[in-house]
Amino acid sequence: MPHNPDHRLAFLARHLAPTPQDADALIDLSNVVRNSRVGPRHGRSLDRLRQVVDALARRTSDREVRVYAVADRSLRHGVHEYPGPDEPWLLADWIAQGLVEEADDADEPLLALADVTGLPVVSNDDFKDFRLVHPWIQGNTGQFLGMRPGPDRAVVLHERDMGVRSAADISRKLEESDLKAHGLLKGSKRLLMTEIVKRSWRCPERGCTLYDTRRGTAVRLPYVRRDVPLCELHRTPLVDDGPRTAVSQLKLLVDDACVHRFTLDAGTTVVLGRAPGEGGITLYGLLPDPLLRRVSRRHVLATVDEDGLRLRNLSGYGTRLLRHGAKSWSALSDETPAPFRVNDVAELTAGVTLTRSARRYPAEIAAAWQRSARQVPEGPARAATRRH
Repeated sequence: MPHNPDHRLAFLARHLAPTPQDADALIDLSNVVRNSRVGPRHGRSLDRLRQVVDALARRTSDREVRVYAVADRSLRHGVHEYPGPDEPWLLADWIAQGLVEEADDADEPLLALADVTGLPVVSNDDFKDFRLVHPWIQGNTGQFLGMRPGPDRAVVLHERDMGVRSAADISRKLEESDLKAHGLLKGSKRLLMTEIVKRSWRCPERGCTLYDTRRGTAVRLPYVRRDVPLCELHRTPLVDDGPRTAVSQLKLLVDDACVHRFTLDAGTTVVLGRAPGEGGITLYGLLPDPLLRRVSRRHVLATVDEDGLRLRNLSGYGTRLLRHGAKSWSALSDETPAPFRVNDVAELTAGVTLTRSARRYPAEIAAAWQRSARQVPEGPARAATRRH
């Protein structure tokens, strides 16, 4: 084990604050160390932290600037991605000394500290999947510092405009984080393991119904380690239970607040209304009486297939449809089912609306990832090969 790490990095210990109270900034250490656009041309490098500290020193006019660093537990692994063995050893030493906080996922403790302390955060992460828990990130223009390459790939810090992300953007990021937590994103490019996501799975342990699509309504993703789907509870290999059907989700809103969600399987045709009859989705008990009386017994027909979700009006009162981005409402057809996409709104009566959840479920996720892969522009060599 090396004991003489690069002197340019060893001095960094004096800039690492043991508590946030002693720090001038918070560091998303995993994001910094893995940012291959700046600093050394390696997958991971602690020299990027050195450059960030130097940039902060210039920014604050304080040569002894101190930072509180939080790192993902996985950062100390992937030793082959560092310039040499000294750096992982040094990182482990900082963690052991309490100079770097280590967490399974650094984002939550980092953002909690930023919220409480108001300290600037050095990171290029958009933190989309944390904007519901930390709404202060939305539109923030003063608390996040990004890294971009300057001359000779040196780190240049700049204030970031975090922007305002839509509910669909946030939902998709939450979805990606969920996939990552289940081990379903592979490699540095985070490619989805579609061959696993598109299948249903069953735990062989007697009585375990976590993944049983016959006895449960939840769409549950397998926990994957070393390409093997495992039961989250028993950690035993799951049994392939056939293709997973696509699922869509409708949200019922009263005065723009979600009061219930309905999950619909592919191949499903179902009626929604005040009293839709057997097999339908009743809104009785979900709406206050004054609103319920203005909804038809059979109000809307919803159909789900592999192409998505469609709605058709059944009500004599009519149903209005507002397409995402449109300025005016239109009547939902009584004859032809209309595609109902994320961010579209169907109004059953004033104050009662349906929207489609932005969260796509497994079979749809796999299809979306495959479509994205097909849309990647071809390089010249590949295009030339295809032409010939």
